[in-house]
Amino acid sequence: MKIDHNLHQEQEEKEQTVVIPSEENMCRTIEVAIIEPPSQPQVLPAVKLTPPPTTVNDDEEMFIPPLNFAMVDNGIFRSGFPNSTNFSFLQSLSLRSIIYLCPEPYPEANTDFLMANGIQLYQFGIDGAKEPFVNIPEDTIREALKVVIDARNHPLLIHCKRGKHRTGCLVGCLRKLQRWCLTSVFDEYQRFAAAKARISDQRFMELFDTSSFKHLPMPFSCSKSI
Repeated sequence: MKIDHNLHQEQEEKEQTVVIPSEENMCRTIEVAIIEPPSQPQVLPAVKLTPPPTTVNDDEEMFIPPLNFAMVDNGIFRSGFPNSTNFSFLQSLSLRSIIYLCPEPYPEANTDFLMANGIQLYQFGIDGAKEPFVNIPEDTIREALKVVIDARNHPLLIHCKRGKHRTGCLVGCLRKLQRWCLTSVFDEYQRFAAAKARISDQRFMELFDTSSFKHLPMPFSCSKSI
């Protein structure tokens, strides 16, 4: 039998072949860093923080305006009934006069404040009745207006109980003297009276006759017509 020596030689070469691994197939050493977990943080007890107490120096005064306070014109102001907490604020206005539109006697504390500061009180008592029993005496409003437009009484504060209706009517009549249109007069009245605006008050201001004041001087910044 004839043996194929070439085939036998190829088989021996295959058996003797050694596979040399490439650098890509070689095993790589990987360094692994073992990190220990951090220790549990120490829990501190809760501490309640309280703000430092607010202190007011004796030299510092609190200036609190009365209810519904506003400036009407140069030297003329309006508000609700002032109390003792408003006295420091009123002192800053250097008032000469106060027009009080309620019939009740002026409180003793307020009277003492006026005397201590040389402030003249003009009281024009108008009942604070509600609709439909509102009765605004026109003569009383006219007398009060004479005090308002007299610059010798300025600075002056007009007030009633809430600074809405009686004060609003007097200021509204003053606006007519200053030739304000009715729309602007009513807008100002309603801004202070808000939901309690009275039709009777607005009707009174609309019908109020200013002809008797034409001969009187009007020392106001907005008295001239535009």
